Amino acid sequence: MPIEDILIDLWILEDAPYGDITAGLLPDMNVKARIISKDEGIIAGMFLVRKICRKMGISLHTIKDDGDYIGHGDIIAELYGNSRRILLCERLILNLLMYLSGIATTTRIFVEKARRVNPRVRIAATRKTIPGLRWASKVAVKIGGGDTHRFGLSDSYLIKDNHIRIAGDLERIIIYAKKDSSFTKLVEVEVRTVEEAIIAARSGADIIMFDNMSPSEINQAIEKIKDLGLREKLILEVSGGITLDNIEEYARLDIDVISTSIITMRPKPLDLALKIVSIEEKEG
Repeated sequence: MPIEDILIDLWILEDAPYGDITAGLLPDMNVKARIISKDEGIIAGMFLVRKICRKMGISLHTIKDDGDYIGHGDIIAELYGNSRRILLCERLILNLLMYLSGIATTTRIFVEKARRVNPRVRIAATRKTIPGLRWASKVAVKIGGGDTHRFGLSDSYLIKDNHIRIAGDLERIIIYAKKDSSFTKLVEVEVRTVEEAIIAARSGADIIMFDNMSPSEINQAIEKIKDLGLREKLILEVSGGITLDNIEEYARLDIDVISTSIITMRPKPLDLALKIVSIEEKEG
């Protein structure tokens, strides 16, 4: 079963473990509802709304789709079907759309600001996501023009401070990873000093992530990596403390990726509403 189907079942169970007792007071009616924007930004999450509506037997007419710009008052979609079913999934649909659209919109803002000074740099998500929403959050990042980075621990090696502390030696754990890995798995190393960056480059890392380092420290490390003739063999990533206020300063460096958790952990949700606009007919 696809992950989205499993998640939808869990989300509905969470919100209505014994059904919607308020909607259950109402007669069964066929209604028309609209999802309306009270905000502006990039819509994301329609890929889930389609599946929710299909699962609930609700007809969906999409007016705005994932990646589209929406303004205040725009109609995003129209829903047709049983009133109880629409009310049952109303908040689920809105919560997902509001949160995921916030991710896509925030991502787009970061991408546009960074690429004004470095057209080739990628803005990437991190694994800092709300449990149960990682897959959807990463899709929203992609819709906003960002890079998903790894989806989970099984995707690639990412050697961090705690791994180094347990292994006892940075070079040793990189060598272990290179021996253990398939050609399909890259080895990324998080570094916090110029010296660690040089060790990682010399030891065969595929990606170096400069974590919470200043632009001047990162630039110093990059120059030393270039002196070793290793720059073209590496993907260079910057992470830690990246905000809209400083992203241009980091984007000006000779780097390939800027990753930030702000786009998934602190996006401003878009304000959306679902309104019943007409009662079509009584069922039966």
